Amino acid sequence: MTQVDFYILPDATEDARWVFACRLIDKVQRLGHSVLVALDNETQARAFDELLWTFKPESFIPHQLVEQAPSNVSQTNDNQKAPEAQQASVEITYTPNANGHHGLLVNLSSEIPSYFSRFERLSEIVIQAPQELLTSRERFSFYKSRGYPIETRKI
Repeated sequence: MTQVDFYILPDATEDARWVFACRLIDKVQRLGHSVLVALDNETQARAFDELLWTFKPESFIPHQLVEQAPSNVSQTNDNQKAPEAQQASVEITYTPNANGHHGLLVNLSSEIPSYFSRFERLSEIVIQAPQELLTSRERFSFYKSRGYPIETRKI
């Protein structure tokens, strides 16, 4: 059963939420786990892709954007890419495509992805904006009513 973790941030901005997600992803991928990041649309996915390149200049998080087809990789101009680049442990999606992942799902979308239960862990990052707090409470109730184990972590 999927372990659901709610990270409660003291900040109210989406930027703080995304930067925390980058820090979490950095830690998890260094431990050797795969990560899928769910966002609402292509614009958000591309912005988050860019943030993963720039949020921490001294580190590198190998990642790729999953679009409609699993083989469609962002920024792919070279057909001779190294195998590790094709097998990025961190992927970003805005589609209902989980692309074979089952490790950690970082949900930055406005909905609960339909495929969340196939993951070992699900991370929800909560910011102190009124609408986001309401949405987070609804998600917490959704997971709890279905018996998912939930951990809440104040950051």
